[in-house]
Amino acid sequence: MSTDLLPQSSAVAACAAGIATAARIEALVEQAAEARRLAIALHAADAGPALVTGVQSRLNDLVTERVLALMQARYRLPPARWCWLGLGSEGRLEQTLATDQDNGLIFSASDDGEARGLRELFLPFAQAVNQALAQCGFPLCDGEVMAGNPRWCLSQSEWLESFTTWVRTPEPEALLNASIFFDFRPLAGDAGLALELRGELGKLTRGNEIFLRMMTANALAAAPPLGRLRDFVTVPESGGTVDLKKFGSRIFVDAARIFALGNGAIETSTGERLRGAARDGIIPPADAEAAVHAFHALQGVRLATQIASVGATGPGNQIDPDRLNEFDRRLLLEALRQARSLQQRLKTRFHIDS
Repeated sequence: MSTDLLPQSSAVAACAAGIATAARIEALVEQAAEARRLAIALHAADAGPALVTGVQSRLNDLVTERVLALMQARYRLPPARWCWLGLGSEGRLEQTLATDQDNGLIFSASDDGEARGLRELFLPFAQAVNQALAQCGFPLCDGEVMAGNPRWCLSQSEWLESFTTWVRTPEPEALLNASIFFDFRPLAGDAGLALELRGELGKLTRGNEIFLRMMTANALAAAPPLGRLRDFVTVPESGGTVDLKKFGSRIFVDAARIFALGNGAIETSTGERLRGAARDGIIPPADAEAAVHAFHALQGVRLATQIASVGATGPGNQIDPDRLNEFDRRLLLEALRQARSLQQRLKTRFHIDS
């Protein structure tokens, strides 16, 4: 490890310890803020976007685990197996500074009747956790993709039923749900429930050409903002800016997810999924590594943009390419070209013309 990172390494360990021993939500609020400050310090020390987002995500995991432990002491939970699920960027261990909540709860139940009864007992707990996480700086999800929503506080069989419906009837809403929920990862409780669900999901999606083709068509709707004659292409309503999440990192995330679902892979992070696709012979190893590096480069530009906009309104994913220095401009262009190459591979794989 670089000596420049040693102070941050010690600070990360101290923050993790502070989170683990926090006795009140108010203390966790301070530690969550410290975690964000550490992410900024790591970025400033050139730790690299993969490390920065990984550390940020792990510290956020610890905050969530501690919130759950504190709330579990306040609520009398039923004697059933349960697990808190991290979804979206949290499920992929790719959280940046601008992130809201995406989570769910899975529990065991013998039948539908028991599931309804258990849900009523788990919901007050889940809603309290959601509110406590909001206090800690993780805004409530605008789309209500949270465990405190009865739609996402489900028994294992209910989750599987939802997944089965989305895969067999890949309508627009189902495809949107798949892009969030299929990146789930266990954060606290009985991880076996999540692992069993992951295995069943793999059976549903492995080799399912119709579903994967629909996922691909949906993913191709967001094309990298590159032109034939000019380097960047922006639309007038964007004010000359580029959304680095929607038209950048999301492209890599979507492609990696499709590769993983098609092979029934258990990985959730984008880098692991792309490298897994290389191991499975879906894409050449050199191309997979190029895509991983391009994805991390984009994440680095996103982090820098978010840090520069701290205190301003908006999520910090918009960037004006004309304000970049020549090196960063070329880096971003090459990353977006890799995104376009990845989309072309998807088109070829699923015989999609455009």
